[in-house]
Amino acid sequence: MTTVNTDPITREIVNNALLSIADTMAMTVVRTARSAVVKDGMDFSTALFTADGQQVAQGLTLPAHLGSMAPVLEGIRRRFGNDINPEDIFACNDPYEGGSHLPDIFVFKPIFMDNEVIAWTCAIGHQTDIGGRVAGGVVCDNTEIYQEGLLIPPTKLYDAGKLNEAVWWILEKNVRLPEKVLGDVRALLSAVRLGERDFRALVADYGKETITAYMYEILDTTERLARASVAKLPQGEWEFTDYVDHDGIDFRPIAIKVKVRLKGDTVHMDFTGTSPQSKGSINPNLHYTRSQCFATIKCLLDAQIQSNSGFFRIFDIFAPEGSFVNPLHPAPLAARGLSGFRICHAIFGALAQAMPERIPAAWGGGEVGLSFTGYTPQRKAWVHLDLINDGPGGGGPHLDGADGLSSPVNNMSIIPVEVAEAEHPIIVQKYELVPDTEGAGKYRGGLAIRRQYQVLVDDTVFQLRSDRTEFAAWGVQGGLPGVMTESRLNPDGENRKLIGKTLMTLKKDDIFRITQASGGGYGDPFDRDPDAVLRDVIEEKMTATRVKDVYGVVINVAKRIVDHDATDSLRKAKRGQGLRPAHSHQ
Repeated sequence: MTTVNTDPITREIVNNALLSIADTMAMTVVRTARSAVVKDGMDFSTALFTADGQQVAQGLTLPAHLGSMAPVLEGIRRRFGNDINPEDIFACNDPYEGGSHLPDIFVFKPIFMDNEVIAWTCAIGHQTDIGGRVAGGVVCDNTEIYQEGLLIPPTKLYDAGKLNEAVWWILEKNVRLPEKVLGDVRALLSAVRLGERDFRALVADYGKETITAYMYEILDTTERLARASVAKLPQGEWEFTDYVDHDGIDFRPIAIKVKVRLKGDTVHMDFTGTSPQSKGSINPNLHYTRSQCFATIKCLLDAQIQSNSGFFRIFDIFAPEGSFVNPLHPAPLAARGLSGFRICHAIFGALAQAMPERIPAAWGGGEVGLSFTGYTPQRKAWVHLDLINDGPGGGGPHLDGADGLSSPVNNMSIIPVEVAEAEHPIIVQKYELVPDTEGAGKYRGGLAIRRQYQVLVDDTVFQLRSDRTEFAAWGVQGGLPGVMTESRLNPDGENRKLIGKTLMTLKKDDIFRITQASGGGYGDPFDRDPDAVLRDVIEEKMTATRVKDVYGVVINVAKRIVDHDATDSLRKAKRGQGLRPAHSHQ
């Protein structure tokens, strides 16, 4: 390769151009996708790679995909070797070939110039259905991956520009919603082709050797910046264990134990002591586990440090084979999303011991996933996936946890109620904050969120994936935990309490209500600013009774003011008696 003299100014221009290409690919997916999961929920990602498969730029999409795209490309390059040609497009969804879980279909396109690969484009999208025994593909009670849907190994979807019709037909015949699924795959295809066009335009401006040289320099620069940033963090070793309630089959807690060691410029994470892989479908594979490790540390570093393979080099991650965070084939993986959140919680819990001034309390029930599925009288399938990703946030060192904001490692959107009701036979009767549910603290956690659905047709297959029904979102520095998740069937009638992982058939007019776990609090609730407490009471986020018990703040409700003398006396008395703030939630 010709030696290229590089400079930092041009490197930043090229870097921003590559990021712009990845973001434009993402916008292409949003504008052309068919399903609400992709175009509204934003459950997809786009990226660019070097010729040898290193991720150099990711679009502004899902952190959870950080660690999965490069392993899939590695599997494709390993499987096809020299049989990679111009206008080939590859597809894969096999978690044991580098993927994430079966609903995530990865599409890669090589970019050729002068008879050699110079880069790759990638787009991944979560499909509304991927076949399997239960529509939607994210049910918790599968016991092996073969029950979860169609497995696509590294495959040529296009061979030298010609569609592999056999693969297309197999996909079409194995999913319940072929129009949406094939439409979303076409959106991914459009994205990788558009990415190739824009990349070629960049090469035309600077030349192949120059762009190639800058891509590798971007990776090396990211590594240097990331290592320098990590070296400034507190040095040492900290452990934390958080828990998944159970897998819906064996009703035993699943421990996620992590030891985080910051040594010099390297991040070491060791999951020894984590529970064995579960029978049910909530196992996260190793690549997904690594994605969560990357995402948590990224939250602590300068925002200018890029999410690419240079950043990944600073990690040394060990997850025992056969453990919950590194399961062995044919372990099921479909509902692994909630487990990814808990991995992040465990890592943040360890880091909170090292950096309490920077780490917030645990966020609440954003790991909830629901599916309502069935058939119309005309025998046409319908599937509504509601991947609930609205937090709520945990209280932080300087501010309250956000009410209804996505977790720091998610970056997805909520599917609008109007879209859900227009496309499916359901009504969303409630979507509301629940008063008096925050994790109390000097800075409180976000309020629990309640949703209530009415089913409009018989024989609706309903799947619930939730957690935090037994282990609340934890607080930091004396902050209290949040409330736990609760689900009810027909709350105004039989009022049946559901377990966190449920698969059942609903009849017409059944009502399902879920109250998500709230975020934990940060700091002693008796140190909370009384005026902040008053605002919450005025905004009906808390009641005067609760704030008196939990925060020691006395509110004159009629005048909408704080009784400061009574508050000072009450707090002094509670502290003098050595009382912890009450933790009574309605």
